[in-house]
Amino acid sequence: MLGKIIFGLIGLIVIVILLGFVLPDRVETERETIINAPQDDVYALISNFEAWDAWSPWAKLDPDMDVTITGDGVGHRMSWKSDDPNVGNGSQVVSAMDAPSSLTTRLEFEGMGNADAGFTLSPTADGATKVVWSFETNMREGMPLHMQPLVTYLGFFMGDMVGAQYEEGLADLKRVAEAG
Repeated sequence: MLGKIIFGLIGLIVIVILLGFVLPDRVETERETIINAPQDDVYALISNFEAWDAWSPWAKLDPDMDVTITGDGVGHRMSWKSDDPNVGNGSQVVSAMDAPSSLTTRLEFEGMGNADAGFTLSPTADGATKVVWSFETNMREGMPLHMQPLVTYLGFFMGDMVGAQYEEGLADLKRVAEAG
């Protein structure tokens, strides 16, 4: 009887691991807000990493993180190092921009994979700006083979975790932009 229970548990573990290799590995999420400020003003806050300290949710998590910002335009880079596990180490590089309508960045999380993020800005009829902040990643990309099943399961929670941080960041971006 004990042998059947052990064999059954081992079988269940093998099935869970194998499912981790075939479950969807893409995570996509986006959040949006309306900001009562001109599109150009909002774009200036998102396209210059120097301005991110005023509204980024990660800057609040670790105000003491070491941040290095270089370049401008496409290739503008922000690298960070943090002892806070919720922030970690990584970099973000502007990969495409179309002022004042869109900005795309490539995120590289040291040892934790890569992602693409983007902002789309559009004017509203009353002169405000609609801002959509998006995130997309392949949970297995850049991960060692033995970690891929685990991170695939984490992908089911990633959209909500990132989404909550994006909501916080958009609320602060709105506050900063509307204060002018």
